[in-house]
Amino acid sequence: MARTHHDEWHRSDRIGWLRAAVLGANDGIVSTASLVVGVAAASAAPASILLTGVAGLVAGAMSMAAGEYVSVHSQADTERADLSRERGELAKDPAAEQRELAAIYVGRGLEPDLAQQVAGQLMAHDAIGAHARDELGISTTLSARPVQAALASAASFAVGAALPLVVVWLAAGHNLIVWVSAMSLFFLALLGVVAARAGGANVLASSARVTFWGALAMAITAGVGSLFGAVV
Repeated sequence: MARTHHDEWHRSDRIGWLRAAVLGANDGIVSTASLVVGVAAASAAPASILLTGVAGLVAGAMSMAAGEYVSVHSQADTERADLSRERGELAKDPAAEQRELAAIYVGRGLEPDLAQQVAGQLMAHDAIGAHARDELGISTTLSARPVQAALASAASFAVGAALPLVVVWLAAGHNLIVWVSAMSLFFLALLGVVAARAGGANVLASSARVTFWGALAMAITAGVGSLFGAVV
């Protein structure tokens, strides 16, 4: 007997938390490492460098959580407003809404008669779902989840920020800038690999991208710290 369907495994359902987690971990590594390198370049004491890094971890994690929650919640509010408006339009003139949906399918390549038939059947099954998906571009897979994004960002930032701090603690002032910079770039490259694997993207491109921008951020911060240290 021929199979009527086959199972497929896609990664798009990971987009919400994966984006927040990668952003948080990347920001945790880059911001904390840059902060540590900048303070170290200003000739601060090892204890002060470590304390500064810990403060940056806590403040950054809270900032990431709050920022993600607010921004993603704004997206969710917009989606709800669009869906509410669409429900009103469906109640007011369903025929016009069906023509609008059919026009979308015609634009995607269906014949007009078939597009009308598809639009009618989909609206009979779930009118708001069809319009949300095909007219507004809102789907359950990609819909905004503020709490999930906030928790993922805060947790991943804390983990990412902890990595350079462990290096600071182990280095104990010996070539601290070199150790933190080198290990942070390694962590960023590893993060790029993990993110690419989880999302099915190109590993080399992902790793190179996060490493380059991390190196640039640390270099600029080290230069500023060195300048201020020289002035002081």
